[in-house]
Amino acid sequence: MLVALIVFVVVGTGFVAATLITSRLLRPSNPSEEKLASYECGAEPFSQAWRQINVHYYIFAIMFVLFDVEAAFLFPIALVLNKLKWYAFGEVVVFVFLLFAGWLYANRVGGLEWER
Repeated sequence: MLVALIVFVVVGTGFVAATLITSRLLRPSNPSEEKLASYECGAEPFSQAWRQINVHYYIFAIMFVLFDVEAAFLFPIALVLNKLKWYAFGEVVVFVFLLFAGWLYANRVGGLEWER
């Protein structure tokens, strides 16, 4: 089992390395100032892209994804809940409880407050 794992890792790594080296050798390389410029919807950049962004945007985005994924998981289960066994209902209850506990923790530490 260990030998198979080592062979798999070596072959996989070798394949990736061979592909990257081959593509580097075969592709044309003629960089120009226009090709090296950053591209964003056709607009010319007017300032540096590296600037500080408020971390609250990130926290709210993560919370949105969290509850969006929750809805994506719960909707199909709600459609067929009467066909599922009781353990499936128990799993849903545990899932919702864990999400609610995470939301309570984020609320308690002030992660959902915009201004501190």
